[in-house]
Amino acid sequence: MFGVLLVLFVAIPAVELYVILQVGHAIGALETVVALIAISFLGAWLCKLQGFTVLGRIQAALNEGRIPTRDLQDGALILLAGALLLTPGFLGDIAGILLLLPPSRAVARTFLARVLRGRLQVATAGAAGPTGFGFGTVVDVDGHPTDDRRGRDEPPGAIALGP
Repeated sequence: MFGVLLVLFVAIPAVELYVILQVGHAIGALETVVALIAISFLGAWLCKLQGFTVLGRIQAALNEGRIPTRDLQDGALILLAGALLLTPGFLGDIAGILLLLPPSRAVARTFLARVLRGRLQVATAGAAGPTGFGFGTVVDVDGHPTDDRRGRDEPPGAIALGP
């Protein structure tokens, strides 16, 4: 985990700064700043446009009684794209604009689903499997289950998970 945080907070900004300096050396400092600002405004406009489109699809799906799973994933990726576009740097801007384009967002959504699928299955199997948690079980604040169907008093701070 420390390695991931080190990359996120040190390596990526260092690479972004290096790219900004190289672009500034190639085209000039003022032009680099103008390009970064223009990309941010263009990205914000695209983010707003795509966000409202996805929001409309989410509302339509909910009105039809469907769960808008794909659209919610698109919304999360658009939010990530907006965050990438707001941070200064050309590499983050490129990644953010790619996430705003529906074809590349579909690729990112597929990749994200594959990465999360294995993690969610493990978490689900652990919670529903041998631990005994389920309907009619009361869990106290420390995570210890007590069966409320036997007429026992609920421990302080208990949370009922079933009918």
